[in-house]
Amino acid sequence: MFKPLALFVGLRYTRAKRRTRFISFITFTSVLGVSLGVMVLITVMSVMNGFETELHDRILGMTAHATITGVDGELRNWRELEPALAADKRVLGWAPYVEGQAMISSDRRASGVLLRGVDPALDTRVSEVANKMQSGRIDDLKPGEFGIVLGNELAIYLGVGSGDKVTVITPQITPTPAGIMPRLKRFTVVGTFSVGMFEYDRNLALLQIDDAAKLERLDNTVTGLRLKLTDMFQAQRIIRELGPTLPGAYQVADWTQAHSNFFRAVQTEKRVMFIILLMIVAVAAFNIVSTLVMVVNDKRADIAILRTQGMTPGSVMRIFIVLGTLIGSIGTVLGCAGGVALALNLQEIVKSIEEAFHVRFMPGDVYYINDLPSRLLWSDVWMITSLAFVLSLLATLYPAWQASRIRPAEELRYE
Repeated sequence: MFKPLALFVGLRYTRAKRRTRFISFITFTSVLGVSLGVMVLITVMSVMNGFETELHDRILGMTAHATITGVDGELRNWRELEPALAADKRVLGWAPYVEGQAMISSDRRASGVLLRGVDPALDTRVSEVANKMQSGRIDDLKPGEFGIVLGNELAIYLGVGSGDKVTVITPQITPTPAGIMPRLKRFTVVGTFSVGMFEYDRNLALLQIDDAAKLERLDNTVTGLRLKLTDMFQAQRIIRELGPTLPGAYQVADWTQAHSNFFRAVQTEKRVMFIILLMIVAVAAFNIVSTLVMVVNDKRADIAILRTQGMTPGSVMRIFIVLGTLIGSIGTVLGCAGGVALALNLQEIVKSIEEAFHVRFMPGDVYYINDLPSRLLWSDVWMITSLAFVLSLLATLYPAWQASRIRPAEELRYE
């Protein structure tokens, strides 16, 4: 799009002479500003993508995509639903569960927990906890043996490990000659799990489903069924279509009802962060304006001579568009390379800093996850670099237009 003469002159103006060292310094800072803006934007967007992915995997690895419960909070004869579930190819698996709240205590401490009774043989269809065991196995939960699997943070808080005894106290009361007493039962810790999310690692305990039913006084019933779907993002539509096919009246819910606001907030934060950081790139790109204005003022006599030799105003504009675009392109390329390298190695860099200075950037008791994830999406990289290039190109237009308006007679009058 540029004539060779405009390209040659524009590239020549990038070289510094002794009397233009200050302009070269301003050019360098413009390149540096664009580079830092692009690098930071790529890195932050990669971190936001990593957070979103980790939250999806960790929350939905422990939370079912959908649940089916009875109208009164109990599900009787849940096997009657299996034919309807098996007929829908969008349902990958299902498993019964019993859920309730309780207090768990050891010889040292006590804590409130969410109890979840599971069938180890079926729960692997809908949950990733079997792959997150730190000690023991989920299959160690045997009916009638009253074993319990604790989240790792909960086990540490209680000061217990595999083989230790804990007492589970439920809200249900039992009349005795001595008065009304809460129901309690001794359980043996058979394992611990860690999903890397403090909410679950600190507050969840797993029981064998028959033991949980006895503890919650559920006779031959369960709380409901947990479902795993082919596409969790289509859970609302799938459940809406699946509900009428079930034999009977049931309450059907999907994961979005419990977590939709949270994930929507993450998406909103991601968009806002992108806009804010793009403003930094814009500020850096428009530093090119001041650079080109100084170059134009320095080269007014040269431009006037070129005009007298037949160069058109359009060619003069192209000279400074070439110069500004070159500055923006170099900054964008350097920032892209730095941002990609930083995003791909961010976790290792953060770990090295934490080990070197004995600090913790992401404590698990404060944040949902306890490390700094990064997921680089090339679509984000292309979008960021394209926007940075366009902003740099737009920043060249005004100074180039001012240069094209220089009148040779006025500039060369006293030369």
